[in-house]
Amino acid sequence: MTEAAVSPPRISVIQDAYMAQTQKKRRYGFLTLVIFIFVMVAGFNTAASRNGGSFWGGIDNFFDYPAEVVSEAVEKSAELPAHFVAYFPALVETVNIAAVSTLIGALLAIVLSLLSTRGLARFPRMIPVFRRAMDIMRAVPEIVIALVLIFILGGGPVPAMIAIAFHTAGALGKLFSEVNENADLKPVDGLASVGATWSQKMLLGVVPQVAPNWLSYALLRFEINIRASAILGFVGAGGLGYELKNAISWGQGRFDEAGAMFILLFLTIMFFDQISSYYRDRLVHGTGEGAH
Repeated sequence: MTEAAVSPPRISVIQDAYMAQTQKKRRYGFLTLVIFIFVMVAGFNTAASRNGGSFWGGIDNFFDYPAEVVSEAVEKSAELPAHFVAYFPALVETVNIAAVSTLIGALLAIVLSLLSTRGLARFPRMIPVFRRAMDIMRAVPEIVIALVLIFILGGGPVPAMIAIAFHTAGALGKLFSEVNENADLKPVDGLASVGATWSQKMLLGVVPQVAPNWLSYALLRFEINIRASAILGFVGAGGLGYELKNAISWGQGRFDEAGAMFILLFLTIMFFDQISSYYRDRLVHGTGEGAH
């Protein structure tokens, strides 16, 4: 009788508290939305006032430049095969920058991820240090690192490679550490019981479990790095991006070359996307049906 008499008021209290929390959450959500809109409008107005022209005033001409590139490429379509051959070495350089930087970044990411994973770390007290180091690596854009290195080392592929590898190590290190956390620790404990060193425990007990996912993420990052290496070419880091910048800078008369480089870059990214999708699926699921 006592429980029956007390139960309805208690339910009512819980319902009232829940509704209060819901209304509070909605108020906070609405306030956040208002602040976001205000910041967006203020930022847009500031950018528009500092630009040479307004966004809305120039939106009518938004497609003029792409139209000029396409029209000139179509007019000189007979010259496109020659342009493909001429700029293929620059494309190879771009892919090489992406490949080397991905390899170096992935190797560094493996070490950082193992040192920053709870239950696997060689120095458990240093886990926050290694995690913050990866945060810094991810936070600094490749183009900023490349600009600093170009100022120090001069133009060329080396600054681009270092910049992309640095950022890749931070990005892959975070992903690898999440994969490591799902590894079964029984093999590690078994190796520890027979006196294995930390390196032996990682190499024999952890790496065989997580290697397929590591490779899958590394292949995905390789696709991203191809795009990044092409973009860094615009700041003097070499490769196809550097040639594309020169063609665009000269403007009318070389738009056919710019169009040829756009086509080369698109086909390359599409090719590696299909290849990496196929092998990622093979590594994770053991079948080749995932390519698309």
